[in-house]
Amino acid sequence: MLTIGDKQFHSRLFLGTGKYPDFDTQKEAVDVSETEVLTFSVRRMNIFEPSQPNFLEKLDVEKYSLLPNTAGAKTAEEAVRTAKLAKASGLCDMIKVEVIGCDKTLLPDPVETLKATEELVKEGFTVLPYTSDDVVLAQRLADAGAHAIMPGASPIGSGQGIINPLNLSLIIEQATVPIIVDAGIGSPNDVTAAMELGADGILLNTAVSAAAHPVKMAEAMKLAVRAGRLGYEAGRIPKKRYATASSPMEGISV
Repeated sequence: MLTIGDKQFHSRLFLGTGKYPDFDTQKEAVDVSETEVLTFSVRRMNIFEPSQPNFLEKLDVEKYSLLPNTAGAKTAEEAVRTAKLAKASGLCDMIKVEVIGCDKTLLPDPVETLKATEELVKEGFTVLPYTSDDVVLAQRLADAGAHAIMPGASPIGSGQGIINPLNLSLIIEQATVPIIVDAGIGSPNDVTAAMELGADGILLNTAVSAAAHPVKMAEAMKLAVRAGRLGYEAGRIPKKRYATASSPMEGISV
């Protein structure tokens, strides 16, 4: 069971809702993933911009915990304002703080992310900041009261997978709150690797929505999360330099 703030989840897969070829595919992918948490950009909702379509219209949002994000914010002030708008509109169970510091890489601004996290924790939000794989920053965010930390595996939408497994493992090792690996996931192999490192969950969007078969990929990601978690809990054997016979040799006459 995954616990974030006062919420508990059976599924450790958080799924984004954007970029699907159509709403029917989106709904089918969400259903087969068995996710309990849906994430979306507040700025893409019609509450923020009335001309935008309601891209959650096919989903029964009452079945899910909603994790709106502050994508588009470039300062802590903008992120806090967007979070408050989501909460006032009844969309906000939790908030993913996303403050982008570089338009080319879409990497988060560490200073503004920390400021926004501190402010939203004070306001009573359940806060999940998206951050880089910076070990010290992850600690600072947890110290500020974040309810989970969301380090990126690699740049958003890049599909590069985990580019710094050492840093990710150090973040997980020192964590005092759940670690949800976010951004850059490209395949079920990436998901399994993150979960085997000890991540508490995975958030992804493009890897499913932009796959050739999004529904099949959603199911594959669900199974990868489960396999990786089981592998982590089971404990892998240590790697050795030399071979070891698979069958015990004791008691065998030669």
